[in-house]
Amino acid sequence: MTTGIFNSNLFAQDLAAKSFAGMITHLMPNGTAPLFGLTSMLTSETALQAEHGFFTKTMLFPQMQLSAAGQAAGDTTFTVLSTANVLPGMLMRCDNTGENVLINSVLSPTLVAVVRGVGSTAVGSITGSTYLYQVGTAFEESSLRPNALAINPVRVTNLTQIFRNTWAISDSVRATRMIAGDTNIAENRMDCAAFHAADIEKAIFYGQKYSGTRNGQPFRTMDGIYSIVNNLAYYPSTYSSTNVTTFGSTTNYTQFEAAFDPAFNQATDPKVANERIMFVGGVAKKVINNIGRLNGTYYMVDGQTSWGLQFTTIKIARGTFRLIEHPLFNSNTSWNSTGFVIDLSSFNLAYLGDRKTQNKEFNLAGDMDAADNGIDAVGGTLTTELTTEIKNPPADAIGLNFTAGAQG
Repeated sequence: MTTGIFNSNLFAQDLAAKSFAGMITHLMPNGTAPLFGLTSMLTSETALQAEHGFFTKTMLFPQMQLSAAGQAAGDTTFTVLSTANVLPGMLMRCDNTGENVLINSVLSPTLVAVVRGVGSTAVGSITGSTYLYQVGTAFEESSLRPNALAINPVRVTNLTQIFRNTWAISDSVRATRMIAGDTNIAENRMDCAAFHAADIEKAIFYGQKYSGTRNGQPFRTMDGIYSIVNNLAYYPSTYSSTNVTTFGSTTNYTQFEAAFDPAFNQATDPKVANERIMFVGGVAKKVINNIGRLNGTYYMVDGQTSWGLQFTTIKIARGTFRLIEHPLFNSNTSWNSTGFVIDLSSFNLAYLGDRKTQNKEFNLAGDMDAADNGIDAVGGTLTTELTTEIKNPPADAIGLNFTAGAQG
């Protein structure tokens, strides 16, 4: 890799054109930014300022938990840990006895008055710490209007991040014919574009939100998928850290299912409620394939000309994963044992205004090209300002430290 302006002293030996060779092989992974590429098929959003966000609501499912003392069969006042989201007129079902009770009134943050045995299940004693779950509402004829219950929106924000990559070569290099590849301008443009896409892709996965100053100017970075899925502050009422799992020395099917099953507890788009994309490194992909191989049976037959198993779709009881090996994950030994499950229906990129990958070049022919302080060189800069927008983090999941597959 070369930093700064590329001059003729940096040519590899015999790279300048002779009478043979016509192409160059780029020793880099193909498709270094598959998720960033997939966003071109999604609806992007426009950020109106550097802090971009949205409000989200999560459906409430009222419930109560009794205190440790429990309740006797004749009790009509229940002591509970919290009466949050509980209103008069709600029917609550006792989890261990099946008895339905009607909330008559909420007396305090920990006390409710109830009508017992509203239904066919007989009244009985209830053990301590039992849960009661709402099973509807019921009101008498000519009843007064019930109290209102509303879902309070949660504010979720992220910051736009500025990505910049430059290509620059001396004008002597521009004028030199090369032994391989395209023109020097085209080759360097392609390299710059590849670096730009890869930089954005890595931040989409591993960025962390930060705001400060650099060189006396505002400086911001955005939260990526890992930070958002691993951060309980985003959805404090419904989300838990169980969506990030670190596997042990071996992983079997049961452990795989337990790790990624929570991603199907929430749905944003009913058309794809039970399907996710799963980006994996090479080691993780081999481990997942070995889980399938070790938990199944296959046979070879006479005349067979190929053998082996290669899974690209993984199914568990509640959903399906489309497996994609991510080239960037194979760039180091930590990422290549990782798997990211992503709900594409709730994933977006938001670009600040019109800053959706601008290309500004200097000292090249054309009315649109700018002069750059008279320097005897040509080049250009790609600039993109965007942020990630993940509207349903609980629908995503992350598995770390895939090491070896196992039966089970």
